[in-house]
Amino acid sequence: MDATTPNKSLLKKIIAIILGFGPGIFAIGYTIGTGSVTSMIVAGSKFNMQLLWVLLLSCFFSGILMFVYGNYALITSETALYGFKKHFKYGKILAIAIIIGITFGQWNSLMGILGISSNIIYEILAINFEGLGAYKYETVLITAIIIIITFYLLMLVGKYTFFEKVLVIFVTLMGLSFILSLCFVQPLPMDVINGLLPSIPDVPDGKMLVAAFVGTTMAAATFLSRPLFVKGKGWTIKNLDQQKKDSITAAILIFLISGVIMAVAAGALFYEGREVNHVLDMANTLEPVAGKWAVTIFFFGALSAGLSSIFPCLLIAPLLVADYQSGELDTSSKQFRIITFIACLVALIGPAFGGNPIEIQILSQVFNVFILPLVVLGIILLVNSKKVMKGYKTSLGVNIGLFAALFFSCVVSYTGVVAIISKYFN
Repeated sequence: MDATTPNKSLLKKIIAIILGFGPGIFAIGYTIGTGSVTSMIVAGSKFNMQLLWVLLLSCFFSGILMFVYGNYALITSETALYGFKKHFKYGKILAIAIIIGITFGQWNSLMGILGISSNIIYEILAINFEGLGAYKYETVLITAIIIIITFYLLMLVGKYTFFEKVLVIFVTLMGLSFILSLCFVQPLPMDVINGLLPSIPDVPDGKMLVAAFVGTTMAAATFLSRPLFVKGKGWTIKNLDQQKKDSITAAILIFLISGVIMAVAAGALFYEGREVNHVLDMANTLEPVAGKWAVTIFFFGALSAGLSSIFPCLLIAPLLVADYQSGELDTSSKQFRIITFIACLVALIGPAFGGNPIEIQILSQVFNVFILPLVVLGIILLVNSKKVMKGYKTSLGVNIGLFAALFFSCVVSYTGVVAIISKYFN
């Protein structure tokens, strides 16, 4: 009896840590969806670990921005867009532009997420039911409809704590699945080290992938939504230290999980000279290397990533509108139900028209970087205002990090513009 007590106690502690995770779980949900999985897999399969440095920088700046936005909410009791509108001369225009830009990017991402998740479920079903091969389009579309209706109904009955618990489950399953996949295939250690040295792949889509990387790991939606999630958690100014630890933990987990996905793709695909362009490509190339169990585990992780992103993507538009109006989110309001219903309809566009979800997902991540400089600049101005921050002073180190993040976001936004022009308008 005594011998098993420490094991049980350790298990309880691990479960308590997982369930005790704060608003950072939403940051992981926003960040590591099928958009991130897709970008990491494509990059790993084409360029090995060469873009690991982009991921590291993005996660570092993400941690700083989550920390600063969270602190702003706890100190001022205001949310971000409401603060922009209240304290800036042209704050209303800025806030509306941010709402439109982020909603466009997230709803595009939602199309890709639903398409990839539906395709993954179809591939799993097709393995067991051979007759489905002739009905791929119908099966994918019906699956997408069932998924989005289920999540919409859950949105109508859920509160913050409910969403948080669901995300904890999906994110935990996702992380464990990808870590298990890494046990079957690994990149060379030297390639991982070289990946931390800045370089851009000298290929037509190299700049596009860099922009997509930043769009998915340094997403403006993650920072703007954090004040509302911090308030939803019930935290106050007494929780400043807890908020800081939560931000750091979220950023580290985003880097580790994303890096593991890239490493799995590099280990399984890059050394074989194979690339990923469609959902099934990952399974076809993994199976000879790692066997059916590894494929199943990886697919399960990718599906968990997709499902963990649907909640945040559906929430983003009503969150931003509520933020702009008053800084409070009412999940039982008519406005909430209407906006999330529109988001569900938009999500079905990709599966309905049979578009390649991989291409949709990468393009949506590129669009996410265009609004990023405004989001970073806005919080820099707010947290350096003595009047707004009620005497709290932002440290020199944090300010250096914020201005570095602003410079990085401007460079990446420019890179994204160049990539889109060269790919679609030349």
